[in-house]
Amino acid sequence: MVTRTGAPTRREQILKEAARLFAERGFHGVGVDEIGAAVGISGPGLYRHFSGKDAMLAELLVGISGQLLTGGRRRVAEASGNADALLDSLIEGHIDFALDDRPLITLHDRELDRLRDSDRKLVRQFQRQYVELWVEVVREVYPRLSEPSARSAVHSVFGLLNSTPHLGRAGTLPGRGTTALLLHRMARGAFAAAGTD
Repeated sequence: MVTRTGAPTRREQILKEAARLFAERGFHGVGVDEIGAAVGISGPGLYRHFSGKDAMLAELLVGISGQLLTGGRRRVAEASGNADALLDSLIEGHIDFALDDRPLITLHDRELDRLRDSDRKLVRQFQRQYVELWVEVVREVYPRLSEPSARSAVHSVFGLLNSTPHLGRAGTLPGRGTTALLLHRMARGAFAAAGTD
């Protein structure tokens, strides 16, 4: 989830290409030389930025989980007290991630178990906090939902939004704006369906 507005740093370039290559060919199917070549430096030159591929993977997966949580908390802090508008804002933020960082979704699904235990626990901790942030907002918008039902609904909507790597190759989808609107309508529709008797 890129939040910078300036040119990416060399480290960010490396992470972006590593995510793309790991998602395309798997963590073990990519060497440091290939990652280096993708950003125009030698494979050994990567070691000035990272201790190895494991460090890149950890930074990618821990990093995106932390960024999603931070972004969600920021949206809650900036909310004007309108829970419905806040839910829309949370959905929009997650859609931005799902459309702009598709390789990280694939990477998470395939490679999370390759992280060290401490990194994997941190990813899970951030994810639980992110889910609970959503659960609170969903229950405010749909007060009939029990906490377990709201949590299930949030996980289901994440599954829907995080399906973007399976929607087709870039260029085969409708434009980004159209896809974002469709995903938003589907997410709100899922919550509305869950929130009715």
